[in-house]
Amino acid sequence: MAEPDSKPLRQIARPFVANGPSGVSIRDRLKGLTPEDEQVLRQVGAHMGALASRDLTARCRDGLEHSTDTWATRKRELTAESSSRWAGSVTSNTHDQWGLSRRAQWAHLVSLDAGIRTVRLRLSLPVGEKGSKGKPGGYRSNHEWFQKARRLATLEGTYERVRTEREAGRVSVVRGGRRLLKQRHNLTAAGRTETTWRAEWEAARWFLTADGESGKRFGNETIRVTPDGGISVKLPAPLAHLANAKHGRYTLAARVAFSYRGDEWRDRIEANRAVAYRIHLNTASRRWYLDASWTRKALPVTPLDVLRADGVIGVDTNADHLAAWRLDQYGNPIGQPRRFDYDLSGTAAHRDAQLRHALTRLLHWAKTTGVQAIAIEDLDFTDSKTREKHGCKKRFRQLISGIPTGKLRARLLSMCTEAGIGVIAVDPAYTSIWGAQHWQKPLSTDRRSVSRHQAAGVAIARRALGYRIRRRTAPPRQHQSDAGGHRTAQARPSDRGREETRPRIPGPRTRSASPDAERTRATRTSKTVRDVRSAQAWVQDSLLLTD
Repeated sequence: MAEPDSKPLRQIARPFVANGPSGVSIRDRLKGLTPEDEQVLRQVGAHMGALASRDLTARCRDGLEHSTDTWATRKRELTAESSSRWAGSVTSNTHDQWGLSRRAQWAHLVSLDAGIRTVRLRLSLPVGEKGSKGKPGGYRSNHEWFQKARRLATLEGTYERVRTEREAGRVSVVRGGRRLLKQRHNLTAAGRTETTWRAEWEAARWFLTADGESGKRFGNETIRVTPDGGISVKLPAPLAHLANAKHGRYTLAARVAFSYRGDEWRDRIEANRAVAYRIHLNTASRRWYLDASWTRKALPVTPLDVLRADGVIGVDTNADHLAAWRLDQYGNPIGQPRRFDYDLSGTAAHRDAQLRHALTRLLHWAKTTGVQAIAIEDLDFTDSKTREKHGCKKRFRQLISGIPTGKLRARLLSMCTEAGIGVIAVDPAYTSIWGAQHWQKPLSTDRRSVSRHQAAGVAIARRALGYRIRRRTAPPRQHQSDAGGHRTAQARPSDRGREETRPRIPGPRTRSASPDAERTRATRTSKTVRDVRSAQAWVQDSLLLTD
């Protein structure tokens, strides 16, 4: 029973099967482009990029007054300077950008509100007052209290400004990326020159994206890719004089051959199903790439009972490794725990490769064991990264920020879907605490030292299987001696009472001797008198057991 002043346990959400990705994207390099091809792509990208910037400005100006009529008006204006399909791709991309900015704006408001409430609470407490479980205390000194009072004023001003902009429907969008834009003010710290920054900035603002159309030839009329890898682009009206093929099209000298999912892509375009394409330039390596993407058919969700039939693998996510342990269908750990390390320092490409390599090893092990599902925590550290919540615990905030929750979840869902393995998401509440409390010590041996993270993996897997994290259920009331029997039953979700392993009580157990035990023990020859006395003392008189 929890103490009155202790923090109450929050309600644990039920585990659920995570849905797989709704789309597929593949990439191949455009090899063999001629200088004329690159020049045409640059002109088309710059022209359509200018139109996309102008359309985004008009959409932001409309704000909440947007309607289907304003959308149609913008599309007609763009059609005169490009084509109807180019205009449709531009307006669709504009609405996606505006919607993403609105969601980011709302997340910013939520974060500011959480910070304001925390600072107000701590300012209302006496200086130096210690916090209790789940509640922060007062600030440590008068100087810190004064600085946080100024911080509160800044947060409140920012909150009112962002709230006013949201109510008015104003958003802040930068085509090309705000981070790249701010690097222009400090090129030395970014490790760039003005020439390299300008080239990357212009390439990021190009627009060479074409949405697919089902029923059209090869699934796309704007950027058409044939099954043998040939690429042709429908030129905008002002650049039609650059065409080298019929109907205002320009055919590139390069060809693509998607090595990954090539058969699936080829089946789609041969059936004239929609495929979207995007051409972009990597200015650092001076290489052109073509991305192909499409929406995949929704797969049926496998029931939880089917995924639990062969056990699961519980995975605990950490800043530098994945701690995993396999459990059978009854909730018992099997074999040895596994650890999959990764290094999230360096560039984004290096971090992505590290995650992909760790998850690949995890899936290979899952296939070897024959399990049908991997259990993982449904983590979201959005509220835990602010300095107002954890105060001066900078290293802890950096540790939380370093855990790749979003990228890991998206990558794991995508890779598990292709491998035919389900993903069970569980509530992350108390998995590390209870795993270390109930499983770390029992699973540790002289030859195996179980870490806190590996014990958390066991707790995650047990929660995914529908069991309590504690192992045994409470026995029934003892109306008679030995009425409860040996407690080997697993703790089911409906069982409320639970306890630790029952301590051994020294001395004889009533009625535990068999009918022939008295004769056997009485006639047993002992090597020492002490053994004989011990054996005889264990036998109970049959007259004492009868009335």
